Amino acid sequence: MSDRVYLAIDLGAESGRVIAGVFDGQKVELEEVHRFENGPITVAGTRRWNLIGLWKEILEGLRLSARKFGDRIVSVGVDTWGVDYVLLSKNNELLGQPYNYRDSRTDGMVEQAFTRVPKQEIFGETGIQFMQINSLFQLIAMQLNDPHLLAAAEHFLMIPDFFHWLLCGSQVAEFTNATTSQCLHPNRRDWAIDLLRKFDIPTEMFPKVVPPGTKLGRIRQEVVNQTKLPKIEVVAPATHDTGSAVAAVPTDRTGKSNWAYISSGTWSLIGVEVPEAILTPEALAQNVTNEGGVDGTYRLLKNVMGLWLVQECKRSFERDGKSLSYDDLTQLALKAEGFRSIINPNDPVFLNPDDMASTIQNWCRDHGEPVPETEGQLVRCALESLAFKYHTVLKGIERLTETPVEVIHVVGGGCQNELLNQFTADACGVPVIAGPIEATAFGNILVQARTSGEIGTLQEMRNVVQNSSELATFEPNATMIWNMIYPRYLKLVNGS
Repeated sequence: MSDRVYLAIDLGAESGRVIAGVFDGQKVELEEVHRFENGPITVAGTRRWNLIGLWKEILEGLRLSARKFGDRIVSVGVDTWGVDYVLLSKNNELLGQPYNYRDSRTDGMVEQAFTRVPKQEIFGETGIQFMQINSLFQLIAMQLNDPHLLAAAEHFLMIPDFFHWLLCGSQVAEFTNATTSQCLHPNRRDWAIDLLRKFDIPTEMFPKVVPPGTKLGRIRQEVVNQTKLPKIEVVAPATHDTGSAVAAVPTDRTGKSNWAYISSGTWSLIGVEVPEAILTPEALAQNVTNEGGVDGTYRLLKNVMGLWLVQECKRSFERDGKSLSYDDLTQLALKAEGFRSIINPNDPVFLNPDDMASTIQNWCRDHGEPVPETEGQLVRCALESLAFKYHTVLKGIERLTETPVEVIHVVGGGCQNELLNQFTADACGVPVIAGPIEATAFGNILVQARTSGEIGTLQEMRNVVQNSSELATFEPNATMIWNMIYPRYLKLVNGS
């Protein structure tokens, strides 16, 4: 049973990878077999995903994996971002080029929804925070603007479910990603049919919901022919990338809510793991979300804009002819004056600006904050503001669970930002454990390994991650000054 290989197809908003996980029963060794670019494409003023192009790259990654690992490969599974979806016709034709969640067609759709169904009822039926990017509001926009296209849809598949269909023909919805849609009932763990009908959204297109770890079938013969893979299983991991990442948090506190996680990347998702969705009025007031996890758990969390702020600043600098790496930007931020400028990182103006640097500057100007002028000042402003936001979210979640958080685990690509890790420890007043970078791939692969019988419990999965990773700990050492500045941040946020 040792040295078996599991393939994770991990698609993010900026890039995709095919990653092989070699498991010897104690540790997983990850190898990136193929990496490729991803990102929204502007088509006639709209933002779309090039899913056919991604499929071509996936096939190439599978071909390279087959060449290297051959019959040692056991299974393959896909994880991606949440909320976006594909519609297929009765004959399985793709209905339109799938939208990117940042497309502007959902502007105003949250408010539009509230005119038809009260906010409290929507939350009670879904348990999901209100963000215009959610599938529910995308579907409402389509129902208003393209009802003929929606009426022709026979199958609704989230993005990873679509790729699983391409791999093996399955047409089901995996639980963790389905919960991000704001179309799933948190208690019944099935589609919120009554709610969807109130918005005139066709419900017959929604497929069966299955848990992570479900065997979806063997890969299609055409995929075997194109890649030379053996006839391996397709297994649904936690197909929402954050669901996989949280499953791989190297904690020894599984089953408790006294630890928090931040899945840090383009978005920062900060929360705790709970056994049931929390649907109280306080949860609604905080606009938190209850997203599905492994073993029927829920990820009680909140989305924070994340390192998107820095990524887009980097693009702004590049347009000005300044090519700076992320390490360069972090060093410039380290040297910049602390707490000079603060923003509300979750202000909607930062969701999809034409130029992030000027948008941050304008926000500061409009709110009476010193305008950051240099690259270092801009990035430090973004990082400090994120840490303040983490603190606010964490305190709110502690009130919901009535349990103090004693440690924060930061996983994903953003855990490499040591300055943000230290800011987070200082702002929140608890240790931060950073790593692994490839938490999503670990989680994807270990769910597959568990499905094949190599691992038993979720805690055992996390023990394997501990054995397989290098972790770094950041102790809080400047909490007093962060606490002194925090009221200034709250005043800005509450007044913005």
